[in-house]
Amino acid sequence: MAAVPRDAGSGPAAGARFFCTAGRGLEPFVMREVRARLAATQVEYISGKVFFTTCPDLNRLKKLKSAERLFLLIKKQFPFDVSSVSKGRMCNEMQRLISDDPESWLNAISIWKNLLELDAKKEKLSQRDANPLKRNMGENDIIIAKKSKTEIQENRECQLEKQMEEEILEQGDVITEREEVQEEESENDVAKAVVAHDQGDLTFRVSCRCSGAVAKTFTAQEIGRVIGIALMKQFGWKADLRNPNLEIFIHLNDVYSVVGIPVFRVPLASRAYIRTAGLRSTIAWAMASLAEIKFVLRGPGVNVPTSREVA
Repeated sequence: MAAVPRDAGSGPAAGARFFCTAGRGLEPFVMREVRARLAATQVEYISGKVFFTTCPDLNRLKKLKSAERLFLLIKKQFPFDVSSVSKGRMCNEMQRLISDDPESWLNAISIWKNLLELDAKKEKLSQRDANPLKRNMGENDIIIAKKSKTEIQENRECQLEKQMEEEILEQGDVITEREEVQEEESENDVAKAVVAHDQGDLTFRVSCRCSGAVAKTFTAQEIGRVIGIALMKQFGWKADLRNPNLEIFIHLNDVYSVVGIPVFRVPLASRAYIRTAGLRSTIAWAMASLAEIKFVLRGPGVNVPTSREVA
């Protein structure tokens, strides 16, 4: 088992620091996969988790098959000593996860935001590429229909032009007044949006897991409340348990203390293309990788899937 040193969330030069949760005994498979698929460095593991450094690319991260969930690492350190410390002092130690190194939190949040923005831009580009195809399919029919309509509209426009000129002259003063009012309202809306963005109007929720001596002293709800209050005081974020923008994951036990941000809402282990689940997808992928299944052609256009496609 690898040691558990105090570890910052990410380094700007070496890429971002992530960790995956894995089933018992599957840590070697996750380590092998992140090295091969993500070209990850600084790969290490503790029971149930694999830590690594790689370039933050959502398309590549989504392809992991042996991991359960993926997190952006904020903090990793030794466990809290609960036996010789009072409950009040223990709360102060937990709050120091935020107050001692707020820069690591801000760095992790900036990486998380960049990942979401890049993903949103790629979705917009894909939709923009698909729209011209739909427009070209009915382009000829639209042009023919427009030609027939223009001839009818030209005759009507000539008759209406004189009426419109008279109405515009009468209503010109009223329209200018309305435009001035609308401009003022739009400027106020933009100013409010900028102020809200500058204040870091971010909603969050804390998800906590604890075991061992920590679980005997604190419940998960108590730890979540302590961390949540510290985050609100430090960064001015707002708590939202139902629909937050950001989720903070904390795992405390007798071996380590880990804090991270889930990269995806849906676990990596979920397979949308599998309707009826049988064997756990991560275990199925590990079995297929051990069997070293490769493509074997059996005729034109027919092949046998590899271990990557089996799970």
